[in-house]
Amino acid sequence: MTPERAKLASDFLGNAGWGDAGRRTLAGDASSRRYERLTKPSGETAILMDAPLGSNNSITPFVTIARHLNGIGLGAPHSYSDDPSTGFLLQEDLGDALFARVIPKAPHLESTLYTAATDVLICLHGAPPPDLTVFGPDLMAEQASLVFDTWVQTISGPCASGTTDEFRSRLAELLHNTTQGAPVMILRDYHAENLLWLPERSGVARVGLIDFQDAMLAHPGYDLVSLLQDVRRDVPANVEAAMIAHFIHHSGAQDAQFRTAYAVLGLQRNLRILAVFARLVTGMGKPQYAKLIPRTWGHVMRGLSHPALSSIAPLLIETLPEPTPANLRKLAPA
Repeated sequence: MTPERAKLASDFLGNAGWGDAGRRTLAGDASSRRYERLTKPSGETAILMDAPLGSNNSITPFVTIARHLNGIGLGAPHSYSDDPSTGFLLQEDLGDALFARVIPKAPHLESTLYTAATDVLICLHGAPPPDLTVFGPDLMAEQASLVFDTWVQTISGPCASGTTDEFRSRLAELLHNTTQGAPVMILRDYHAENLLWLPERSGVARVGLIDFQDAMLAHPGYDLVSLLQDVRRDVPANVEAAMIAHFIHHSGAQDAQFRTAYAVLGLQRNLRILAVFARLVTGMGKPQYAKLIPRTWGHVMRGLSHPALSSIAPLLIETLPEPTPANLRKLAPA
């Protein structure tokens, strides 16, 4: 934080009544946002989000979406004070009990936590959504096709002429055919490192929600894929199967249609993530994301075995390089 921004932060906290709080930097995410935990002499805590202007990290969507989520009974952090002109947000501290930390210490809770997270999605989809951008088939296909410009090009060199266009066209057609219906609100990065366990609360509010400022409208299966095909931890196959069945039963989704959409959305999402991770390592100097690529690749390969993806599987199997140790070393920062 520059001296000028540090002064802005101190002024913001002083005006919010938190000028006397101790401050500790928390681990960030893949964005340029920063987070600090504030602790008053009384022991009261809060979280400061620092989203510098010009970084495409406006705090306004976060505040707006958090208000919507709280309004339907979900566990988003409440906002205490915000200043969009400087990019600072003071919000409720939901603690440190991330699913990704709780489950290794209490593996017997894994099914309970994933069931609770699945119930959150059912609740979310059952409420009228706010006015958000639609994450439709064409945009999804466009984002997934970036895997050829990042992962494939870095490892294998440029693809044959027309490969990217052919893939984008085939995937868009698949998505148009399999993800029909009214879109619902999706949080997009819905996984074990963005969900907190709050057992002192009840119902769907037991799941604390963070990192939802990029919410959009899309097919109901999208966030379930994000939850169960987690690129940061291995979700047991039996848990994935049970949660898909739980979601179908309690949401009223048509079984075969939903499972097909889930497979196609899984491919789209994991290809997009593979592209993002390659860019983070090569173009943004964040080598820690390379270790997540093999698991992401595994989700892609498993997804390609679904019959619904038979029209696109040969092209990807032929074109996508495997994340061998030698290939991962090629992702050295530029």
